[in-house]
Amino acid sequence: MPKIDVNLVAEILKKNQLDPKLLRQVIEEMNLAAQPEGPEGDKPPAVKKQFVVLASDPDNRLPKHDFVAWVLQIPEDESVATTQERIFRGAYDYNASKKGRLYPAKTVGEALENVPAKFFKEAEVWVKNKVPVLVLKTDNQIPKDTSK
Repeated sequence: MPKIDVNLVAEILKKNQLDPKLLRQVIEEMNLAAQPEGPEGDKPPAVKKQFVVLASDPDNRLPKHDFVAWVLQIPEDESVATTQERIFRGAYDYNASKKGRLYPAKTVGEALENVPAKFFKEAEVWVKNKVPVLVLKTDNQIPKDTSK
């Protein structure tokens, strides 16, 4: 079925001397019908993603078994050595709250998973993933292409 511009239809209706009140009503209905669908249009579902921390280990100093980590952010001009203190401060503030007294955070993992972001925001640390992710290590070398 051919699509016709709403403005073109309005001009045709004006030429045929349609009542202005009826014309306005028809044009408004056509404009509403011509609007694109909402945000759920024909988009495919979003791909779920996860964070990965890749640690450079050219001297093979990291342990052989798997271990987990969290991704955090702190202010750029602050030392990374203060990160744990910031987490502790956010956990202490949470544990002092009403909900924290009922369900206190006893470990760093519990704090990062369960403490609301507002407590960490005051301590200027932002948790990027609440669930710990596996850490991969690399020797920081790209092997030579042997397929040629």
